Amino acid sequence: MNPYERIIIGLCGLLSALSVLVPSAHADGTLITKPSHYSVSETINRIEQAVTGKGMTLFARINHGEEARKVGLEMPPTELLIFGNPKGGTALMVATPTVAIDLPMKALAWQDQAGRVWLTYNAPALLPTRHGLAAELAARLDPVGTLLERAVE
Repeated sequence: MNPYERIIIGLCGLLSALSVLVPSAHADGTLITKPSHYSVSETINRIEQAVTGKGMTLFARINHGEEARKVGLEMPPTELLIFGNPKGGTALMVATPTVAIDLPMKALAWQDQAGRVWLTYNAPALLPTRHGLAAELAARLDPVGTLLERAVE
């Protein structure tokens, strides 16, 4: 094997290892994943406090890991929070009814195989991309992403 082949094989191995360390981003930027400095449960607790503190409604909290255990299956800790504000979301759903499939908003906290915890949520840019909603209407949700990210810093 010549030195160039060794370098290429080494780089391929390095890239493969890095792909395990960092979650992949959605190609169109509509799925945001950020590291959390807290456990999955604490991440969701912090997000719950942040969104209710801003007057949003908590619609559901789903502990996927616990539900899996109830049926004899195992998965890393994974929790989903569904929340929103009907005063804000209703106008978006009236303008483009299919937006209702993506609202209310969701925040997913999950643990990877290395034990790191991540926050994943849909960017408001998903709505114009997926549903053709006017960008200025979708932009009303931009502050929610900032709120979520601050909760896990």
